[in-house]
Amino acid sequence: MKQIAILSGKGGTGKTTLVASFAALAKDTCVLADCDVDAPDLHLILKPDVIERMEFIGSKTARIDMEKCVCCGVCEDACRFDAITGCEIDPIMCEGCGVCSYVCSEEAIQLEDNISGYAFISDTRFGRISHAELNIAEEASGKLVTLVRNNARDPV
Repeated sequence: MKQIAILSGKGGTGKTTLVASFAALAKDTCVLADCDVDAPDLHLILKPDVIERMEFIGSKTARIDMEKCVCCGVCEDACRFDAITGCEIDPIMCEGCGVCSYVCSEEAIQLEDNISGYAFISDTRFGRISHAELNIAEEASGKLVTLVRNNARDPV
């Protein structure tokens, strides 16, 4: 399979417009992959019809079971991301490292899957597209880009 990548180190250079133009020229002969999962725009131009929507689990987030928690503060002291205050975890600050769960003698903290974004396979007037969107404050963009590329290689 031949692949063409359009990239630049700066936003606003016309990458999305160029890809949409190539898509129009190559109508129905290729599968597009919008790998800009942090701020995707290709779907705005191509107006795709979503065929498949997949949850993307890119990280874990700690959750406290308040029925087990004794608010001892050990987890708060152990958290190097300052995500725990008292008996509450800030899900935006939590990196899902698991240290809090490890140090909790009451086994009150569990790591749960976090939906970090969504991957899509869609149809456009120019053909199939694999694209995704990472949720705000998520950092697993590399894994999501890999999923987008894999979906483009083997579309539905």
